[in-house]
Amino acid sequence: MRVTITEIKDMKQRNEKIPMLTAYDYVTARMVDESGVPLILVGDSLGMVMLGYESTIPVTMDEMLHHTTAVVRGARKALVVGDMPFMTYHISVPDALSNATRFIQEGGAQAVKLEGGEAVAEQVRRLVACGIPVMGHIGLTPQSIHQLGGFKAQGRVVGDARRLLNDARILEEAGAFAIVLECTPAPLSELITGRLTIPTIGIGAGPGCDGQVQVISDVLGLYTDFVPKHARQYARLAGEIRDAVACYISDVRSISFPTTEHSYTMDEGLIEQLEAEA
Repeated sequence: MRVTITEIKDMKQRNEKIPMLTAYDYVTARMVDESGVPLILVGDSLGMVMLGYESTIPVTMDEMLHHTTAVVRGARKALVVGDMPFMTYHISVPDALSNATRFIQEGGAQAVKLEGGEAVAEQVRRLVACGIPVMGHIGLTPQSIHQLGGFKAQGRVVGDARRLLNDARILEEAGAFAIVLECTPAPLSELITGRLTIPTIGIGAGPGCDGQVQVISDVLGLYTDFVPKHARQYARLAGEIRDAVACYISDVRSISFPTTEHSYTMDEGLIEQLEAEA
């Protein structure tokens, strides 16, 4: 059985920490799912780590749906959350509902994630009313980097901290089942977590959140262009992949690969017949 939003909310009530990871393809989703992660986010971060964009802003709905369907095929138990890309939910409530519906119907996701607080509360309320589970996202919201002045921690001054606390309350009231807190000071994250009845999922937000989310490429050490301060590399696969490819190139050039054990055989009589015909 697939994990439900009720089970995720119950984890907070049991003081059970909630691990969450991103995935962008079938193979990775299957491995992450088999490892027991209850939440998988198909993040618009795929724009940077999979598609080579400089930010998440160029990512389109079609690109997100392409990757979401692959992840859903690979994950049999985890709850899959589709990240709604830039300007697919800001313009109007009908736009938000139409695009969120595509994530559920076409992509097969079980929930969607929206960036923003009070500004998107009406959209969140409408999606939830129509049966689409919503995960909120406040703090550093990558789709707003031009407005924020770059990838900077949020909530360090009183006014910003009050705004984030208010945004969190509004998202909970609107019906969000969980909220991502990104790059917010640990004391503020802990305060917000204590004030909410729904789980908080931190990324660069300290240990006081109900759960943590990381980009799988950072966890595996695959994406080396930039490693965020809040990330921990549990492996360094980029170097291992480069070494493996270099060995493959060397083996092909030295004719040590493939060997007969990697080759298919056929009746020698057929070869003789073909040679004779030639």
